[in-house]
Amino acid sequence: MAKNASMEDFEALLNESFEIETPEEGSVVKGKVIAIEAGQAIIDVGYKMEGRVDLKEFANPGEAPEIQVGDEVEVYLDRVENARGEASISRDKARREAAWDRLEKAYADENRVEGAIFGRVKGGFTVDLGGAVAFLPGSQVDVRPVRDAGPLMGLKQPFQILKMDRRRGNIVVSRRAILEESRAEQRAEVIAGLTEGQAIDGVVKNITEYGAFVDLGGVDGLLHVTDMAWRRVNHPSEVVQIGETIKVQVIKINKETHRISLGLKQLQDDPWDTVEAKFPLGSVHTGRVTNITDYGAFVELEPGIEGLVHVSEMSWTKKNVHPGKIVSTSQEVEVMVLEIDSAKRRVSLGLKQTMRNPWEVFAETHPEGTMVEGEVKNMTEFGLFIGLPGDIDGMVHLSDLSWDQRGEDAMANFRKGDVVKAVVLETDVEKERISLSIKALDDSFTEAVGGVKRGSIITVAVTAIEDGGIEVEYEGAKSFIRRSDLSRDRSEQRPERFQVGDKIDVRVTNVDQKTRRLGLSIKAREIAEEKEAVEQYGSSDSGASLGDILGAALKGDR
Repeated sequence: MAKNASMEDFEALLNESFEIETPEEGSVVKGKVIAIEAGQAIIDVGYKMEGRVDLKEFANPGEAPEIQVGDEVEVYLDRVENARGEASISRDKARREAAWDRLEKAYADENRVEGAIFGRVKGGFTVDLGGAVAFLPGSQVDVRPVRDAGPLMGLKQPFQILKMDRRRGNIVVSRRAILEESRAEQRAEVIAGLTEGQAIDGVVKNITEYGAFVDLGGVDGLLHVTDMAWRRVNHPSEVVQIGETIKVQVIKINKETHRISLGLKQLQDDPWDTVEAKFPLGSVHTGRVTNITDYGAFVELEPGIEGLVHVSEMSWTKKNVHPGKIVSTSQEVEVMVLEIDSAKRRVSLGLKQTMRNPWEVFAETHPEGTMVEGEVKNMTEFGLFIGLPGDIDGMVHLSDLSWDQRGEDAMANFRKGDVVKAVVLETDVEKERISLSIKALDDSFTEAVGGVKRGSIITVAVTAIEDGGIEVEYEGAKSFIRRSDLSRDRSEQRPERFQVGDKIDVRVTNVDQKTRRLGLSIKAREIAEEKEAVEQYGSSDSGASLGDILGAALKGDR
């Protein structure tokens, strides 16, 4: 029993010595350089084993190997014995294992790591992180795109690990994150020294459509196009150039985003302070059209002062036309100041006010009764529109087309484009309306009744007998005598006592040029004759009867 026990103890000791003396494959072991030959270092890793490692594995990228006989080094033991009876060892793998341990800790602690860019690959670069190779994407090299990365190659510099996967052997690093962090620190330092309202010198770094970025010494501020000048600026390049040093005012600092808004015009006098004195209401000025919109045109009165000519104030006559059809950009125009709102920085201008109202001019030059000539511009259901001097229109209502025809029938005599004559009936300047008449051109009525006045006694011919009276004619002009005007005596107020063709004397009670009608009455003639007889031959007080007087009057006539 004792013997068996001692055998077991020996086996246990033997196994233990094998475990101690035989290192585990796939681990990092220490060794000593015992010789350097044929570009290789021969390393004794103990346990009566030697291995060979290429000298280049002892060098950093782009550097010469630093290795001498007697140096102690760590190597990775791949296999205990290879085909040549030597240990298969690797310095690179040992460095990589040590590097991964170190890098994983740095990644967990979010610490920077040191490395050097040593190669270019698709989409970026390779970086040696002291034994482990990482990928540096092109977008992570710098805060701005880098055209030539040559000067960065081989330089030892800090990197931030973005991602790592030991099983797959992947590490992704960023140089940009380091730069942005240091930039953020620098920005915070510069911003801390700035105050709103402060004037500071800066260098124009970049120009965009909406403004310019100005370097204030480690931090950029935005100079917006609207803060470059009091006048309208179409593009920032009109005011500043890249590389130019300019004095700007700090308008606003956003403490959270670290954005800085800058102004250039704030360091100049505000032209709006003197607007009301320079441009009094009703004054006329020459300006330049700077911008045209659907609702009007902007006119620059002086640098920094623009006013709007609303589309309704552009032309007396062109009401529904786009402003671009009336004025063009950069055109010099005369405008009148209509309104100023300094609080809202608005000036209302008028273009048409610098020209005389064409309806006023027409009213002065074409009083009522004047004959005009013009082209039929438009035909509507209620009349004709005729073009008149001053680019304005006059309207002939249906009822003013003809004396004899109905308005709708008379319209058939006209076509758009016809040149016609008409008479001015009325001009309403406020309503911008001119009433014309074509039928007023027919003055045959005036010729016919030219000598006839109210109170005249004329002889007419009966042309028709109706229930309500009789129709008569005088020199071609027809009139109607109502039943009540046929006689003073009620019993004689019968139309049937007349016949067509009868000649009768009547008294003119009215001459209406507009309706071309004569007001006629037999009754009025009889009353007038009686009155005249009484005046000549006596009075009602003399005792003479009316019959006596009329009899005497009639004898006198004979």
